Amino acid sequence: MNNVLATVVITVSLISGCTSVPMESQAKSDLAKQYNSPSEGKAGLYVYRSGSLGGALKKDVWLNGDCLGETAPNMFFYEEVNGDSELKVSTESEFSPNDLIVKAENGKNYFVSQYIKMGVFVGGAGVELVDEEKGKREISKLEMAIKGKCSS
Repeated sequence: MNNVLATVVITVSLISGCTSVPMESQAKSDLAKQYNSPSEGKAGLYVYRSGSLGGALKKDVWLNGDCLGETAPNMFFYEEVNGDSELKVSTESEFSPNDLIVKAENGKNYFVSQYIKMGVFVGGAGVELVDEEKGKREISKLEMAIKGKCSS
């Protein structure tokens, strides 16, 4: 009976709950949501997490091996990156990192969705490239987080 109770508690905490991360000012968030063209020789990268699944979980995201930040539900990061380059966006899963390779072109914006998935012991995360229309629609409902703090 104790195993059943523990399983229920873990499942409920993965599905619901709420955690937070440090957020940028509303002005900075609103500016990023204008989706302006990146600076000369650059591309724009939006990494976001929407929805409440895994609300109690924070998950790290890395860009080319450097900490982009820790995610919580309903937030995003924006970063200008070198255009005409290959980007590796990574997030933590239950047993190993999940990586996504994005071939960034100068002057374009890219949208990467981080999603939570159920695991054996804890919830994991994955990342996927989404089209511009979907990315903008999702990010319009989110707020921008401060970059640069990962848990590991």
